[in-house]
Amino acid sequence: MRTTFASVLLAAALAAPLAAQQPDSALIRRALALHRAVPMVDGHNDVAESVIYGHSATWDSADIAQSVHGLHTSIPRLRAGGVGAQFWSVWVPPQTLLRQGGLRPALEQIDLIRRMEERYPQAFERASTAADIERIHRQGRIASLIGVEGGHAIENSLGVLRQLYALGARYMTLTWNNGLAWVDAGEDSVRAHGLSPFGREVVREMNRLGMLVDLSHVSDSAAVQAIRVSEAPVIFSHSDTRALIGIRRNVPDEILRMVRSNGGVVMVNFLCAFLDSATARYSEGREARFRELWVRFGADTAGFIAAARAWTAANPAPPQPGVGVLADHVDHIRDVAGVDHAGYGSDYDGISCAPRGMGDVSGFPLLTAELLRRGYSEADVKKVMGLNLLRALRQAEQVAARLRRERGPSAATLAGLDSAQARR
Repeated sequence: MRTTFASVLLAAALAAPLAAQQPDSALIRRALALHRAVPMVDGHNDVAESVIYGHSATWDSADIAQSVHGLHTSIPRLRAGGVGAQFWSVWVPPQTLLRQGGLRPALEQIDLIRRMEERYPQAFERASTAADIERIHRQGRIASLIGVEGGHAIENSLGVLRQLYALGARYMTLTWNNGLAWVDAGEDSVRAHGLSPFGREVVREMNRLGMLVDLSHVSDSAAVQAIRVSEAPVIFSHSDTRALIGIRRNVPDEILRMVRSNGGVVMVNFLCAFLDSATARYSEGREARFRELWVRFGADTAGFIAAARAWTAANPAPPQPGVGVLADHVDHIRDVAGVDHAGYGSDYDGISCAPRGMGDVSGFPLLTAELLRRGYSEADVKKVMGLNLLRALRQAEQVAARLRRERGPSAATLAGLDSAQARR
């Protein structure tokens, strides 16, 4: 998730890392033990986009072997946070689409992720399956996976979708805030009335490939239709619950109940404005004011920045919420859909504010500890941390294997044919 032009101007300073909390507390010790026992899977991290646009697209400029100013993500912090598997987001800004389309920038971000794995082999290993994640975690490394954020990257081509799967994409968010001709976004106007016929074919092809269908950002209508079409579990890779915070990016209860029937997983987003009502109201008011200023100042960027800073100084943000608000959303998913359908989907390096003490990727054990404090059993906490996502991915793999048996040539074979044809 990214906010508007204001996000760069108003990005919050990193909050206190986990080390500044209480690492010797009994709950933190129990939480870290659970992170060692099973892979903690984070559904969404935007560091690739942050390095592309903010650090010259090189790991020389953003050497995550140590903390990098302005990034939530580094290897020491991932280790401190007990991260067992990470989905790295591949996101193309809408303005980039107008200049060069979605595929080339997506491929460049995938390349950046692969170069990260090659540069830091003691930390990361590429994973393609649920079994890979489990094996890599047992070996003490972080399983590295790709999630494509936005179907604009496939440029209306099922062949491109297959190639992205071949390159390692294991989920695709059907759209971002910008709707497409074949799928509506929750933050955009209606174009496809949910999913167009081609949109339904995209979902079916993702099922045949074994690629998880991600419904964060899509409209309610698109989400309902995608769940009905999909033969495999769906995910919301970085979304919270609308019953607690009534914004369109969050998931309403009727869709949570459909996720339960589908076997899917809703992975909670750590952005303060999605979690906390006071922050949500402030964020909405700030965005409205900044849109007015943007129109008023036009090409006068310096004037806009000065006015935005003045407004921010006169209207300070509410206090940063604690980890409890994040656990409240996990509670709500558990209460409506069941504990088998909740997960972690931080959105680090794509957000400007996280709960206190969770300002970077070292903070995950604080949420784990809070769930333990609330009386979740260790077995249920393990599910929320990662086993639910592993189960959904494994089921998607099983559905793909069945569809290949029932419907002819495998998706992998189709991808290979496409590649061979492209070379001729």
